[in-house]
Amino acid sequence: MIAIASDHGGYQLKEHIKAYLAAKGITCEDFGTESTESCDYPAFGKAAAQAVADGRCEKGIVICTTGIGISISANKVKGIRCALCGDVLSAEMTRRHNDANMLAMGAAIVGAMTAERIVDVFLSTEFEGGRHQRRVNLMMEIEKE
Repeated sequence: MIAIASDHGGYQLKEHIKAYLAAKGITCEDFGTESTESCDYPAFGKAAAQAVADGRCEKGIVICTTGIGISISANKVKGIRCALCGDVLSAEMTRRHNDANMLAMGAAIVGAMTAERIVDVFLSTEFEGGRHQRRVNLMMEIEKE
């Protein structure tokens, strides 16, 4: 199960990605928003991130106009490593090296086809572990300070 959320600026891309994943047999839990009416992204980013942190969802995808605000919001939830990606290489490397558990995208930055490729790579790339695990552990220690 993939947690997915957006604000009004990311709503159309969120709906596109939900349909894209459904066609591939991947289930999403939608944490809002439900329209293009202006709303506040922190609530939606937090809700999706909490579902990932709690283990209800394996990974998460959050979208706003630039991806910046909603990624910052998601990263405030303990246990979340949300990476803002606007290209396929970033999506691959954040999974391989950072074990990112959430993906953020900017609807005004990436088009639907690029977003599909970013999502595919993010969801299919495994964490390499090894020396990268030590670095992820160091990142997560920061939350305890």
